[in-house]
Amino acid sequence: MKINEFLESTYLKTSAQANITDTKTLQTVIILVKEAIEHRFKLVMVRPKFILQAKQLISTANSDVLVGTVIGFHEGTYTVQQKLEEAKLAIQHDVDDLDFVINYQAFIEGNIEMVKKEICECTKLVRDAQKTIKWIIEVAALTNDQIITLTRLIRDTILTNFDPKHAACVYVKSSTGFFKTKDNKPNGATFETIALMVKNAAPLPVKAAGGVRTYEDALKMITLGVTRIGTSSAKMILQKQKNNTNY
Repeated sequence: MKINEFLESTYLKTSAQANITDTKTLQTVIILVKEAIEHRFKLVMVRPKFILQAKQLISTANSDVLVGTVIGFHEGTYTVQQKLEEAKLAIQHDVDDLDFVINYQAFIEGNIEMVKKEICECTKLVRDAQKTIKWIIEVAALTNDQIITLTRLIRDTILTNFDPKHAACVYVKSSTGFFKTKDNKPNGATFETIALMVKNAAPLPVKAAGGVRTYEDALKMITLGVTRIGTSSAKMILQKQKNNTNY
């Protein structure tokens, strides 16, 4: 098994969040993309403003690395229209994957119709453009029962409203990596939550993100059934080293 083919090398911090300059942020993204090209990672995940730079570097290197970005990030409470507009611009820049933060607050509050609406409208936009979409459910904000229910809601909404052939390109993703938890609890993917997601998402694939920082953890996530892993530690995972970053 080539673990690099499962890895989405990720950098999503803003300059303010990282307490660095915009120039340094761009340099960090460039290094990320070059490492992804060198190690043949599946994808680089960057903020929308860096899509064009990433695509250019990859094209120049004649590489097959994909480029992904985030939509409605990281709270997920953007309106459907705001998410659609953000996604349209990313698609115009020829992004390959769009990872939407689902409005999990609306789900928690019981506004299921709103959640269904955004799943349908955003998925249609992305699939009409023949791109891959991933729905981030933010597992750290949910109970296990809510993880099961929301995962099934995404699955059932897709299977009811779209041709089954689209299922392989609609992921359920665990986390943003930015959710603030109490008492130092994990804010991303855990083996327990991923097992729940894999069981209840099928035939939709699952992406584990947030907290996967070692080769052993990545391998176990793959064994549990994920087909993508989002991590800022992709190079260190490949080299079987440990990284103590938050994503």
